Amino acid sequence: MSLLQVQDLSVYFHTRNGVVKAVDGISFNVEAGKTFAIIGESGSGKSVACYSMLGLIPMPPGKIESGKVMFQGQDLLKLSEKELRKVRGKGISIIFQDPMTTLNPFLKIGDQLMEPLRLHFGLSKKEAWQKSIDILEEVGIKNAAQRMNAWPFEFSGGMRQRVVIAMALVTEPEIIIADEPTTALDVTVQAQILRLLKELQVRRNIGVIFISHDLSVVADIADEIGVMQYGKFMEVGDRDTVFNNPQDDYTRRLLAAVPGTQKEATGESNAPMVSINELVVEFPGGKNQDTVVAVNSVSLDINRHEILGLVGESGSGKSTLGRAITRLVNPTSGKIYFNDEEISHYSLARMKPLRRHMQIIFQDPYASLNPRMTVYDTLAEPLLLHRICMRNELEGEVFALMDSVGLSRESVLRYPHEFSGGQRQRIAIGRAIATKPEFIVADEPVSALDVTIQAQILDLLLELVERFDLTMLFISHDLGVVRYLSDRIVVMKEGVLVETGSVSEVFETPTQDYTRALLDAIPGKSLLEGLAVPSKSPL
Repeated sequence: MSLLQVQDLSVYFHTRNGVVKAVDGISFNVEAGKTFAIIGESGSGKSVACYSMLGLIPMPPGKIESGKVMFQGQDLLKLSEKELRKVRGKGISIIFQDPMTTLNPFLKIGDQLMEPLRLHFGLSKKEAWQKSIDILEEVGIKNAAQRMNAWPFEFSGGMRQRVVIAMALVTEPEIIIADEPTTALDVTVQAQILRLLKELQVRRNIGVIFISHDLSVVADIADEIGVMQYGKFMEVGDRDTVFNNPQDDYTRRLLAAVPGTQKEATGESNAPMVSINELVVEFPGGKNQDTVVAVNSVSLDINRHEILGLVGESGSGKSTLGRAITRLVNPTSGKIYFNDEEISHYSLARMKPLRRHMQIIFQDPYASLNPRMTVYDTLAEPLLLHRICMRNELEGEVFALMDSVGLSRESVLRYPHEFSGGQRQRIAIGRAIATKPEFIVADEPVSALDVTIQAQILDLLLELVERFDLTMLFISHDLGVVRYLSDRIVVMKEGVLVETGSVSEVFETPTQDYTRALLDAIPGKSLLEGLAVPSKSPL
């Protein structure tokens, strides 16, 4: 049964620089109990298409130029704001991408769950309270009655996403729009959320519009797929046809960008550049709380010229380990050696000359780049700080760095907000290689990037490692990316290294249950391995 019919929907944005066709004549249907996935790169119009149906885009500058969106016998595009409020949440709910910004930090979870029940159904506080507890239990929140009084910051990322799903389901809608609901979640948490969505969809016979740039996720959950570029559907079809027999070049490019086969092992066994011995990093707990042991007696060698992949769930200690090695976090005990020099307890002043030789690429370039510095200033700063070149040579060095990371020289005076996510990450990489370091820690550098941009950044990193003879610690929760990039893999859980081995050993013959659980949770494994997509979703 068709719940929603979208016909020839067009949404334009009228700006000072002209008209932007964000959505350009798309049509699709949403069936009860089925998932229609919209995939494409950032800026392709996926979210705008869905939000415009519920009047959630700013007008102006946005304007719906044409189309019909039929739901429950009425055209949503012709409804007034008051009439649309009755549809939002009650008939059609949205699961937004970032639960931390979706949830109100000043309201307890229970208050946020009860609000739509009292608004749409006029339930008493007691009735809304009990129904909210029931939905929290349904999405897998333990001790639901007690957690009703919790604040959003008291939940983990995966638990916050479950709360947001509960908020979308509590009004028993017919359709859910899931906008990148698992972006940047751990692979195991992502698998739990996807499985939960599928179970709830089947149980309640809900139609789902699933927005994503992650083809591996879509391969597991979609019934039908629309491939979107520049506001248009380049291809629409059932999942098996789109993945196994794509008709459009853009779809083929997206599929080709999925990291698949692993990097060839070099067979070399070089001396360690970085060695850590019984490293412990502790953080003080809050009031009446125990000390947090983020890294627990870790010993590890990172050999020269290798890319060592470090994987594990959020909170496993991956980033803390990387920051401790580069001395951005002080170790509690243990030893850190860099080029046979112990740096475990070096002061900031003594570390300064070593910073030239060891750099870090942070996960979020928008947060790590100074918003008040242009590209020129950002790339020039490390060159001047470490006295790598004279001021009269600075412009040439900056341009050479921009060439190395694939940035246009014409953008040299732009600020970070004027770039896309992939371009900002290129700036961050350029800053990291400016000092010609020997060792780089790459901390989730492609998390949340589009699949094509991710492929470009990964290929850039491989190229730079080869060209500049770099050694790299590559931190990620995405095992497909780690498999593609790394020479060797270590697996971390609760501050402890639980498994170490070559890429083939870890992926093909893991020895630990935790590693096997991580591998089992990888979405779209058949897609990553280049096989046909299974006819029935494992979820």
